[in-house]
Amino acid sequence: MKQTFLRIERFTSGLALAAACAMLVVASALGVFQIVTRFVLEQPAEWSEILIRLSLIWMVFLGIPMAFRQGAMVSVDVVYRLCPPIGRRVLDWAVAIASLALVLVILWWGWDYAVRGKVQSMAGLESISMFWGYLAMPVGALFCILGIIGNLLDPQRNELETAQ
Repeated sequence: MKQTFLRIERFTSGLALAAACAMLVVASALGVFQIVTRFVLEQPAEWSEILIRLSLIWMVFLGIPMAFRQGAMVSVDVVYRLCPPIGRRVLDWAVAIASLALVLVILWWGWDYAVRGKVQSMAGLESISMFWGYLAMPVGALFCILGIIGNLLDPQRNELETAQ
């Protein structure tokens, strides 16, 4: 059961990270496009700015799950090093519970915002609903939940300094 969950979690975290990387590529390409149209062609494309913003929002919310998975979101390294092994597991559980509580709030209110945003349209892209912008919060939160549980079941500590 644990191995199956970890396999699913690794797949979903990798998928979220790949999508976050794709959103960074989209934002970068649109940024170059916007610079060329604004300063070279002197015909700015207003729609590119909102798409850059939208892709950056999606990039952040899809990149956060990998940070949770690697234990990088809540850094308590000093306390962790000073604790005995049983204290470390208690600390792992405390961090996981606090993180899950925050992510569940983001999931709940993110979905509420997305549903309420259906009636709004994006400035510069009137045909696209704000639902798609706000949807990044609950989607990212769902991936985060899997990453938090995955880190609790199989902690990964990527230390910056090497053991001596």
